[in-house]
Amino acid sequence: MMSGVRVLAAAVVVGAALTLAACAYPYPVAPVTAVPTTSRYDSAFAAAAGAMRDQGVALSVQDQSAGRLAGTRNNRQVTASVLRQADGSVRVQFDGDDPADPGLLDRISRSYDARMGR
Repeated sequence: MMSGVRVLAAAVVVGAALTLAACAYPYPVAPVTAVPTTSRYDSAFAAAAGAMRDQGVALSVQDQSAGRLAGTRNNRQVTASVLRQADGSVRVQFDGDDPADPGLLDRISRSYDARMGR
């Protein structure tokens, strides 16, 4: 059998625990802001468009859902295809033919790599 002092002490401990559990946290909780993430595909498409513009291609088609970019430079057609791969990677391919500027596609590719942080 418990003595009266032990019962009183147990009651005080239980009462204190219940009182503390009922206390509200006195400081407001900072709101959490969701940071939007850009998908690999979106980043690749934007980088491809920017790389083409960097090298003087005037874009006339920017169809992100189809992954197609097209434009002209020196009256020559330049295109880019941005394709989602089955493994989650993204494939980007630049095409065009300008005999007056055979290094154009290489420069676009380097601009793309720079924009992608490579």
